Amino acid sequence: MKQLFYALIAVWMFSTSAMANNVAAATTIETNTTAHTASSTHREETYTPQTAGEMFESFYQTTGINALINPKDGVLTSHGEPMSDFHQTWGRVIMFFITFLLFYLAIAKDFEPLLLLPIAFGGLLANIPIADIAGPQGFLGIIYSMGIESGLFPLLIFMGVGAMTDFGPLLANPKLSLLGGAAQFGIFGTLVGAYALSQYTTVFDFTLQQSAAISIIGGADGPTSIFIATALAPELLGAIAVASYSYMALVPIIQPPIMKALTTPEERKIRMRTLRHVSRLEKLVFPLIVLMLVVLILPDAAPLVGAFALGNFFKESGVVDRLSDTMQNALINIVTIFLGLGVGSKLASDQFLVVDTLAILILGLLAFSAGTAAGVLMAKFMNLFSKEKINPLIGSAGVSAVPMAARVSHKEGMKEDPTNMLLMHAMGPNVAGVIGSAVAAGVMIALFK
Repeated sequence: MKQLFYALIAVWMFSTSAMANNVAAATTIETNTTAHTASSTHREETYTPQTAGEMFESFYQTTGINALINPKDGVLTSHGEPMSDFHQTWGRVIMFFITFLLFYLAIAKDFEPLLLLPIAFGGLLANIPIADIAGPQGFLGIIYSMGIESGLFPLLIFMGVGAMTDFGPLLANPKLSLLGGAAQFGIFGTLVGAYALSQYTTVFDFTLQQSAAISIIGGADGPTSIFIATALAPELLGAIAVASYSYMALVPIIQPPIMKALTTPEERKIRMRTLRHVSRLEKLVFPLIVLMLVVLILPDAAPLVGAFALGNFFKESGVVDRLSDTMQNALINIVTIFLGLGVGSKLASDQFLVVDTLAILILGLLAFSAGTAAGVLMAKFMNLFSKEKINPLIGSAGVSAVPMAARVSHKEGMKEDPTNMLLMHAMGPNVAGVIGSAVAAGVMIALFK
């Protein structure tokens, strides 16, 4: 009897629970149905039938053609500031032509396509109206913020460059490091000049820190330019990155006229003796010595020099070929794509066609030209006291555009004498310039801390 009583209670509790669940479910279904009906009714009430002409007009309002012809108020730049009518219309058209010119130089003239093509294509994407590809939420904006603004990409690039660098020519003829040092005159000379112009003219208005960040363009070293701009003048980072990488890519155009103007045909024909053999131990110890000197004297340059030494040490060790190969190929290629697109994102009309950017381009060109000239003149000066003459053309390779500047020196020498091989000799001041520009960046950061 007791068991029967317990069984009746259990059945009653189960039935009550099931009824409650059914009621709740029915209420939910009824609520959802009511909401769906209300939503459908609202859509029916708000939708207005359109004619074919009205639908075409509505579509036209969303096209790039309309955006380029009819600028609108309230359109914002990637920085969230109002964009002028000029930058919405003719500014974008001008930038399209500039990017097409860069395509031509990269493809038809073979002017550093690895740099110019991604930069130019990034600039093309950045100027597409409405899409906001270079904005904070666009994929170019995300690439820029993630790798350039944070300073990550420059260090990865330096790691790959270190893995591709052979210090043999520099170690075989150490005095060539003076040419790399002389080329840094473009950096410090432009620093003084830019700040003087800001102080005594109304054309420029750059602070000392901004002048320092701009002047590093004279080293023709994109990663270093980004690194120091991030530290000293982040508000000018985009313009400095564009100027630096543009001049790196245009080395074959900018340097030859300066080299020819400062040398005679006889000087350009100077043949340099074969370099001595450099042992593996020398190559293995050298990056460690450079890094330890930086650690002891100039720690602010350690990120750049450290990444460079890491890549070179892995290469010369001979025991991590897979890692070295990855740095030289896969890693640096991937980073170059993203870096080029990120730099290209700053070719948007509202950021490129402004007074500050144009001023930075002019100062950067002067800095780069001064660095090239200083390297050539230093080689000529050294020839006054040296029994073994130096071809002055390799002095232009003192800027740290590796290996572009060395190739330009080699090509210009071959124009005078097709049998005169200057490439390996030019690599000495070229790699010295890489270290020199990194050290110059560290000095400036240390001075303005």
